[in-house]
Amino acid sequence: MSLSKSFLILGALYLLVGLSFGIFMGATQEFDLAPVHAHINLVGFTLMTLFGIVYRIIPGLAETTLAKVHFWLFQIGAFFLLVLLFALLSRMGPEATLGPIMAVAEVVVLASIVAFLVNLWQKA
Repeated sequence: MSLSKSFLILGALYLLVGLSFGIFMGATQEFDLAPVHAHINLVGFTLMTLFGIVYRIIPGLAETTLAKVHFWLFQIGAFFLLVLLFALLSRMGPEATLGPIMAVAEVVVLASIVAFLVNLWQKA
């Protein structure tokens, strides 16, 4: 499966999760986790869809090692970032423990964006 298609399919899955989460919040009138809903849609759907479109428009970018690094770092970082944000806001674990782990996930996402930027700079 192409890198572009992988980003697009995963983005659509995050959209399904984010919208379902939003419907659940609306039905229960519990909006404490609204930041999680927003992050699922922004980080999960919007960014992944944007990356998928960029890799589709500029196919040479997807053939680099940096593109693969970008993909995997983003998948790992975004998933853990979203799960940890849910856990933090749900008070499923102590903030003192979850906060530092969440910071690591954020740095992983940031590193993936750096890989994307360097790839664009070199190949676009």
